[in-house]
This record gives sequence, C-alpha cells and structure tokens, in this order.
Amino acid sequence: MRTAAQIRAVAAVALLAGACLLAGALPAGAAPVFPSGPTATSSPAGVIAAGAELVDVTAGRELWTRNFEARRPIASITKVMTAYLVIEAGQLNRKIRVTEAAEEYGQQYDPSEAGLIPGDLLTTRQLLEALLLPSASDAAYLLATTYGPGWPAFVRKMNAMARKLGMTRTHYANFDGLPWPTEHSTYSTPHDLILLAEAAMKLRAFRDIVAQRSHSIAATGQHHHYYWTNTNLLLSFYRGAIGIKTGFTQGAGYCLLFAARKDGTELIGVVLDSTRTDSQERFIAATNMLTWGFADVSPAAGLQRRLAAA
Repeated sequence: MRTAAQIRAVAAVALLAGACLLAGALPAGAAPVFPSGPTATSSPAGVIAAGAELVDVTAGRELWTRNFEARRPIASITKVMTAYLVIEAGQLNRKIRVTEAAEEYGQQYDPSEAGLIPGDLLTTRQLLEALLLPSASDAAYLLATTYGPGWPAFVRKMNAMARKLGMTRTHYANFDGLPWPTEHSTYSTPHDLILLAEAAMKLRAFRDIVAQRSHSIAATGQHHHYYWTNTNLLLSFYRGAIGIKTGFTQGAGYCLLFAARKDGTELIGVVLDSTRTDSQERFIAATNMLTWGFADVSPAAGLQRRLAAA
C-alpha cells in the first residue's frame, strides 16, 4: 500500500502535467509520462484467488478481472440469489413457521445453520437475516420451500432469474450452494456474480441486511431469542465495506462477494477459491483489491487517465 505522501506526489505530478498540457507546454499528440502509481499497476497485488473481478458500479466500468468467465462452484454465495428472489417476491412481514424438516436439514450441515427451533413463527425478513448473516441452511430450506412453493420449484425460479439477469454461465442445483448432488453441481463465474451483486444491492432490504455485523431477535410469545453474527469479516477489516456474502465448501474453496463505498463511489468485487485452507485470505484479497480500486478511481487517477488519453 502506498503512503499518503506518495499518493500526494502522484496527484501533484498529474496536476502539473495537466497544467502543462493546457498551456501548450507538451508537444501536440504527446502523452505525458507519469511515475509509477496506483493506476500504473495493471492489477492489484496480493490477491490469492482462482477467479476474481472488481468493478466500479458508480461509473459502470470494469477495473480488473482474473478468469472472469471460468465456471466454478460458489458455495453459499448461492444464497444471494435465494435472498434476491424472496425479496423480489415481497411480503417480508409474512409469518413462516419453522418446520422439523428445516431443522433436520440445517443440522446436516452444522455450523451452517441459524439454530431455528421447530414451531417458532418468524417473519420472512427475520429468516433473511438468518440466511445472509450466519449463512444458515435451515433458513434457506425454509424460504425455498415456502416461496417455491417446494424447493424444486424455487430452484427453477433461481435459474430463470439467472437467465433474466444475463448470468449465462451460471447454474443452480439447489438453494444454498451446499455440495449436493455434487461439489460442482451449482456453479457460476466472477462476471456473473458481479451481475447478481449489482442487482441485489439495488434492493434496500438486501443492502440493509448484509451491512450488519450482527443481528438480535428478542424472544416473544411466537418465537425464541436468536442472535446471529455475520460471517463476512470484511465489514470489520475494511472501512467502507457494506456487504455482501461469504462462501465455503471443499470444492469451492473460500469465496467472497463484496462491496464497499467511499466518497460517493461504490465498488463491487468477488474472489473465488481463495485457498481451501485459510479462511482469512479471501478478506485480505478483497482488502487489497478495494485499496487498489479506490486509488484507481481517485480524482488524481481520473485526471491521469484523461491526460494519457489526450
């Protein structure tokens, strides 16, 4: 990471070059030469990932990509599509009763569960909190069976929505990304996941939920007390992070779909298979990508690009 003094030096040189160009000090058609800086680096350093992509959503342009069309298992990032469909369907205050089948399904994949207790009556919004923060498979099962109705119908809706969003290299075999029927049955690409993230982050309910580090539900006569923490540690690692979802299976490796906002600019990125042994590496990769990306879209970098193209 460059120091503040180095970044200021790059900005000063860019401003000086711009003044010279406007004053006619540079020969016609000559491109100014800049010292190495954030935009002179073709890619962010320190990104361990088999597939990755970073886009500037505000400006509508791609900043960097690696193997953006390669199909890979995406683990619990699948739950972003589950949440998207449920939120789009509406009725977030709808009451849903926790079933024994949901509890049994969640227990198969502990710790990927919210500990939902059969008989409890929770709202769709509360189940979305469970789905997206602790990445709960019991909540995913309950939402899919409710909004299908039946999970097979829900999965068909997931694939239909993927086609509608232009996710042409994506397939969902289930509603949560867990490794059934096989590790590779559900898959997507970095580029397709960016499309999904852009769509999901336009939904206020989704943005509000994934930005939370934790969520607590007080006990009532209709349900027990619940407390869930967000698996997305980037919210603590990186100032400006605003979401969105982690994922992990042995086939997918550690994955992260993420977003951050600074000075009116929003970046969305993804890392897939960022090792299969170190859960922290995906957050380090995302931090490095965002640090590089926000430097690239800074005012000084923007002037630098315009002068280079002049």
